[in-house]
Amino acid sequence: MSNAQDMNNEKLQEIYTSVSDSINGRLGGWQFFVKSTPIISITDENHNRMRIISPIREATNLSEELIQAALVANFHTALDVKYAVSEGVLWSVFIHPLKELTAHQVEDAVSQVYHANINFGSTFASTSLSFPGGLHNREASKEEKPEEKKIEFKKS
Repeated sequence: MSNAQDMNNEKLQEIYTSVSDSINGRLGGWQFFVKSTPIISITDENHNRMRIISPIREATNLSEELIQAALVANFHTALDVKYAVSEGVLWSVFIHPLKELTAHQVEDAVSQVYHANINFGSTFASTSLSFPGGLHNREASKEEKPEEKKIEFKKS
């Protein structure tokens, strides 16, 4: 696989075929499975956009605690992917300009979308990395309620 930053639908199809258990679709729209987890990729070459998404569960079944944890994870442990809701479904989502991607970045994005999906409700992690202040500090923050801080932004 080439690492040049000139990604297109043909290269994506090669990558998705190599990392998936099975794949369906056509150039610009694929559904594939990684260890029985469904993943979808949609591209728009004309507008240089792409996304890799994986459905997690119906959003109506999410508790307030899970929603809050997903928002915290978007900042600390989801890294290049995010948790998002669309059309009543909670998804793990990677969105990026298409042609600027390398093959390695696409493979990593598929891995992160997969891991964010399967780790939802536990570690909420897309990789083994996390930024300080992540979910591992949630229990401590429940016990110690810090003073609420007001954040002010100065105009330049």
